[in-house]
Amino acid sequence: MSISAIVLAGGVGSRMGSTTAKQFLPLGEKLVIHHCLEVFFSSPDIQEVIVVCEPHYQPLLQNYPVKFALPGQRRQDSLYQGFLQTSSPWICIHDAARPFISLSMLEQLFKEGKEVGAAVLAIPMRSTVKLCQGPWVEKTLDRQLLWEAQTPQFLSREILQKGFEHVHKHSITVTDDVMLAELIGHPTKLVTGSPSNIKLTTAEDYQLACAWSTS
Repeated sequence: MSISAIVLAGGVGSRMGSTTAKQFLPLGEKLVIHHCLEVFFSSPDIQEVIVVCEPHYQPLLQNYPVKFALPGQRRQDSLYQGFLQTSSPWICIHDAARPFISLSMLEQLFKEGKEVGAAVLAIPMRSTVKLCQGPWVEKTLDRQLLWEAQTPQFLSREILQKGFEHVHKHSITVTDDVMLAELIGHPTKLVTGSPSNIKLTTAEDYQLACAWSTS
């Protein structure tokens, strides 16, 4: 299978409270982004890796044979810029701030995603979730129906292209990548991920990741 991997690394990490974007902070003996890049380059299915990041961070990736794209205003804009640099019939999209992916996660995602055209790693919701209006609870949602989406997310080139055409035409903002398949009515497969596949968003997340990387 020929796959292009897009690593979204354009976030500034304002909630982290650091002057350095979270994906370029040290984690163990490597930077956060290096952890996922090494997994991608160990996959025989991935033919090219495109990193979407600001130019001043590009020298930090000089030891990896990646292509670069510039980030846009929204996630989907950054993804589209990365997509324009791809050449494979399948696209894998990952948040650089999720350093704990594994090769086995990728292999399962690719296997199941290839069967349907769109797939996403996700874990069942473990907490009770409330639907609220302001500070007031409207109702409690059935958590057995709720999953927390992760990355990587995986789509065929054709589906991703059609999804982009749809959101551009209708001026729609999406919050994750497989929504581009959902909006054109294409089924998306949930592939069980891992609770360890955390996204580093806050300083507490980073501290936890540092503890894990040294344990």
